[in-house]
Amino acid sequence: MLPLIKLTKRQNRSKIIPKLKTQKERERKLKSRLIREKLFKTLVFRRAKVIMFYIAFNGEVDTKEMIKEAQKLGKIIVVPVCRKDRVIRACFLGDQTKLARGPYGISEPAVKESIDLRYLDLVITPGVAFDKQGNRLGRGKGYYDRFLKKLHRKTTSIGLAFDFQILPSVPTAMHDVAVDRVIFA
Repeated sequence: MLPLIKLTKRQNRSKIIPKLKTQKERERKLKSRLIREKLFKTLVFRRAKVIMFYIAFNGEVDTKEMIKEAQKLGKIIVVPVCRKDRVIRACFLGDQTKLARGPYGISEPAVKESIDLRYLDLVITPGVAFDKQGNRLGRGKGYYDRFLKKLHRKTTSIGLAFDFQILPSVPTAMHDVAVDRVIFA
């Protein structure tokens, strides 16, 4: 039997990011809908009043319909705004909020009104890859690791992923922060 060769973070990214970008749109929408259904059935989602969603880009699990549906359910929605000092701020996203491109090409509110992190009940987290223990591989700048470290202990974090983003194990370092749960399809 051959030994299991562990890939580095960079190697995993170079393997998975092209799959995200080339996945057929129909497949992405279908799997995103399945993930939304699973998320909305969770007790933590149903109880949450303030939820932070990411705004999907580059083939990530689509959160647009999740955000609209959560707003209809009366949830207060915030989204990440990435600053150049590598800090994420959680900013309100109303159903009429205008969006603009942020520093990395990710959509964010044009008018940034941030919220104190202790009010967050649930943080929906993107990732390039996850393992079933909640270890997360991001895009390599550490934004979410620093952000997740600051969350109040009562705040739950959930990673969303497609099945090909789930690895047997994700390489981790001391500064990496796992999510509490991963939902995938």
